[in-house]
Amino acid sequence: MVDEIKYEYKTVRPVRGTDGWVISKMQKDGWELVQQTPGTLRSTVNFRRPKKPQPWLLIGAAAAVLVILAIVIGTASALSGGDEKEDGPEKSTAAVGEKPSATPAPTAVESAATEVITPQNNPEFAALLKADDCDDANLAFATRYEGKTVAFNGSIVNVAPHGDYDTRYDFLLGPGDMGPNTTVGPAFKYEDVNILDLKLTGEKIPAAVGVGDKFRFVAEVGKFNPAQCLFFLDPVSTEAR
Repeated sequence: MVDEIKYEYKTVRPVRGTDGWVISKMQKDGWELVQQTPGTLRSTVNFRRPKKPQPWLLIGAAAAVLVILAIVIGTASALSGGDEKEDGPEKSTAAVGEKPSATPAPTAVESAATEVITPQNNPEFAALLKADDCDDANLAFATRYEGKTVAFNGSIVNVAPHGDYDTRYDFLLGPGDMGPNTTVGPAFKYEDVNILDLKLTGEKIPAAVGVGDKFRFVAEVGKFNPAQCLFFLDPVSTEAR
């Protein structure tokens, strides 16, 4: 008798116009498109994929190996106990003469805590810009660096009015220069902002901003929404490239 296939399900709500991009990236990860429902600003796209069986035999074998190692280590420790007692005075004297360890040097993240995070000075950010927009790396980075400032070269993937306003918009940004054809990296989003909020700067400030335009984005890290695969940012400055 053939076992019934068990599935896991996921719903994604991409901004209209990016459905094909999201579907393509999900399918690369093994997800099967189940249903796609268009909306005014966002579409609702449902996926499923077979659940991976739990490797119970491997887990049991690993546990058995750990038990054996614990017994071996405990036995070795017991056998060496007599030698340690005989050498006790010498070892105590040596320990007293040791100098206390120096204070640990600050990590790279701590040293760069007040700096703008770029792909050049932060390996995590460099890897994130090459990851899938639904990858767990998005949530991990947003959780660790929320409130910090990042800078990267990117382009506008999509622009949509926010609600009923004709002067406020939702901007979808992607790393690189591909604009609406972007297929790599997070789906960064500026939500409910006007043109002034972008803080356009540089020698050539554009008269208008649209899909495909390339900028140097400097922004504050916000939340990541795993259901929508959207990584929210707040604009700090936007320089035309």
